[in-house]
Amino acid sequence: MKFAGLVCFLLLIICQTDFGQNEEAPRKQRRKMHHRRLRGSSSPARRSSRQLGDQRTMVTPGATRPVLNLDYSTEEKFDSFLGFLGVESSYNVLPGKKGHCLVNGMTMYNKAVWSPEPCTTCLCSNGRVLCDETVCPPLTCPQTITPEGECCPVCVDTEQREATNSPCKQLPSCPLEMNPVLQKEELRFEEDEEEIKEDKDKEQKKQTADPGEQGRPFSEGQSREGGEQRPHEEGRQAHQRGHPAREEEEEEEEEKEEGEREDNDDEEEDGDDEEEHDDTIRGDVFRMPSRPRAPPSPRRMPPLPSGCSLSYRTISCMSAGLTQMPPLTAPEITSLELAGNAITSIPDEAFNGLPNLKRLDLSKNNITSPGIGPKAFKLLKKLLRLNMDGNNLVEIPPDLPSALEELKINDNSLQAISEESLSDLNQLVTLELEGNNLSESNVNPLAFKSLKSLSYLRLGRNKFRIIPQGLPASIEELYLENNQIEEITEICFNHTRKINVIVLRYNKIEENRIAPLAWINQENLESIDLSYNKLYHVPSYLPKSLLHLVLLGNQIERIPGYVFGHMEPGLEYLYLSFNRLSDDGMDRVSFYGAYHSLRELFLDHNDLKSIPPGVQEMKALHFLRLNNNKIRNILPEQICNAEEDGDSTLEHLHLENNYIKTREISSYAFSCIRSYSSIVLKPQNIT
Repeated sequence: MKFAGLVCFLLLIICQTDFGQNEEAPRKQRRKMHHRRLRGSSSPARRSSRQLGDQRTMVTPGATRPVLNLDYSTEEKFDSFLGFLGVESSYNVLPGKKGHCLVNGMTMYNKAVWSPEPCTTCLCSNGRVLCDETVCPPLTCPQTITPEGECCPVCVDTEQREATNSPCKQLPSCPLEMNPVLQKEELRFEEDEEEIKEDKDKEQKKQTADPGEQGRPFSEGQSREGGEQRPHEEGRQAHQRGHPAREEEEEEEEEKEEGEREDNDDEEEDGDDEEEHDDTIRGDVFRMPSRPRAPPSPRRMPPLPSGCSLSYRTISCMSAGLTQMPPLTAPEITSLELAGNAITSIPDEAFNGLPNLKRLDLSKNNITSPGIGPKAFKLLKKLLRLNMDGNNLVEIPPDLPSALEELKINDNSLQAISEESLSDLNQLVTLELEGNNLSESNVNPLAFKSLKSLSYLRLGRNKFRIIPQGLPASIEELYLENNQIEEITEICFNHTRKINVIVLRYNKIEENRIAPLAWINQENLESIDLSYNKLYHVPSYLPKSLLHLVLLGNQIERIPGYVFGHMEPGLEYLYLSFNRLSDDGMDRVSFYGAYHSLRELFLDHNDLKSIPPGVQEMKALHFLRLNNNKIRNILPEQICNAEEDGDSTLEHLHLENNYIKTREISSYAFSCIRSYSSIVLKPQNIT
C-alpha cells in the first residue's frame, strides 16, 4: 500500500514537471508550431494559458500545452478587454521639439514635472505625458488627519485633536478662550513663572542670611553674582551681624529694592527691541522658558484698495471692480495683477511707485490705445512680462521696456504693426498677437526685424492669406491657426533655419499649393499641423527632419507611396483621423520609411474595410486607432506575424465601432500583444 502511494506521488511529480516545462517553453517555438498547424491542419485554433493570463482555461492532462475552449466564450473574453483603458493620446497632440509635451496650450520641456491638480504629479517623457497619483506612506498612529491643501494624512496627538474639534481650528489665529491647546500652553507658562518666582524668593532670603551659615563662598568685596558689593549692602550686612533682631525689617527692605530693580529691567526690555538674553537664575543652571518673540513687523505700506491682497511680493487686484489704476507706492513689489477689472486708461504716473515690477497683468480690462500715456511704461526698466489680453487696443503701446521677454496682446483690435512698433524689444522671447485684425497688408515686412531673441510667435485668429514675411531667424515655434492662408511659397521659411513647430490648422491650404522647396530642406522642423485644411492626399516634399504630422479633418483619400521615405530619423506620430481613407488609398509602400520609427498611428473615422497593410511590420508602434471605420474581419497575421520572434510594442489598440463579429476573431489575431487590457473591441455596429 505504501509502495503504491509512493508510485502515485512520483507520477504526480513527473506530470507537474512536464507541465511546467511546457509552460516555460519559448514563445518562438509555439508560434512555429501554430504556423505549421495553420498550413497542415484545420483543427480549431488554440491559445496558451500563459497568453491569456487570468482568462478561464480548460487544461487537458497529458497534452503538450494547455488549450482553450472557444466554443461560446470568446466574445466574453474580448468583452473583458474594455475595462482596462490606460493613458491614451489625444487628438490634439502636437509634441514639441526634442520630446517636449503640449499640455493645455503650454509647451512642457522633456523631463518636466508638474502637478495639474492636488495629489497628482505628471512627467513629460519624450513627448508623452505620464501622470501618477501621490502614494502616501503607511501610518501606525491611532489617529490621523489630512491637513488642508495636503495629500497625505499625518499623525495627531490628543491636544491637536481637541484643537481640531474646537470651534476655532486655525491654532495661530484663534482667541485663547477658544483654543484648548493654547489654553494649556498658557497654563503651563503661568505655572513655570510661579515656580521661578518662588526660586527667586528663596535665593534672596539666602543672600540676606548670615554668611557664616552659608560657608562664605564669596569674598567680602564681591556679591554672589561676581560683581563688587555696593557700600550700603556691605554696611547692611555688618549691621545685620550686630543686630539680628532687625533681620525681618532688612529683608523686607531688600525685597522692595529688588522689586524696583526688576521693574526697571522690564521697562528696559519693553522699550528696546534688542537681541534676546539668557534669564539665568543666580546660583542655579535653570533657565527660564521665555515667550516666543513676535516677528519684526514688515515695512508699512499704504492701505490697498478694496478687493486687493498682498502675498509676498505680489499685489493682486483681480476682479476687484477697479475703474482706474490704483495709486500704489511699494518699491519691493515685483508682480502686479489687475486682470478682470474695468480700467480704461493708464496715465504716465501710474507705475511711479512700483519701479521694480517684473510682471504686470492688465488682461480683461477696457484699456484703449488713446488712454495709454506716452510714458506710462517708461519707468518699468525691470519689467519682463506684460499681459494686455482682452482689451480694446488698436496699436501696440509705445515705449515698452526694452527688458521685456514676454508680450501678450491677444483678443484686442490691433489694426497694424509698423516697423517701429517692436523696434526696441531685442530681448523679447514670446510674442502673442492672436485674435486681432492683422494681415499681410497691415503688418510691415520689417516689423519683426529687431526681435533678435524671438522664438515663440502666435498670430492665430487673424486675417493672413499668406505666411507673414520677415520672420526673425531666431523663430522656433510659429502658430498661424484660424487664418485664411491658401498657399506656402518657397521663400516663406528661407531665413528660419531654427524653426521647429509650425501650426497651420483651420486654413485653406491645398496640397498642390505647397511649393516643393517650401520646407523640405529644413533641418530642425519636427512638427507640422495641417489639420482642417483642403488636402486630398498626404502632402509630398515634407521636411526631412519631421517627427510629428497632424492631418486631422481634411478630405484625404490617399497616402502616396514613399511619401515618408526621405525622412531621417523617421516619422514618429501620424494623425489621419476624420478623413476619407479607404483600402484603395493605401498599400505597403505608403508607410515606407516609417516602419522602424512610427510610434502612433491614428486612422479612426475613415472608410477602411480591413486592417491597413504593413501594420505588423511597424516595429516601434505603441498606439493604433482604427475605430469608427467599416472593418469586418481581422485575419490572423494582419496585426501579429506568427513567425516573428518577440512581443509587439503595441500598448493601445482601438477597433470599436466597426462591423467586427468578435465570435469569429481568431485566437491568434492578437497573440503578439503582451497585455489584452490594451485592446478595445466594443461596441460594434450590428447589421
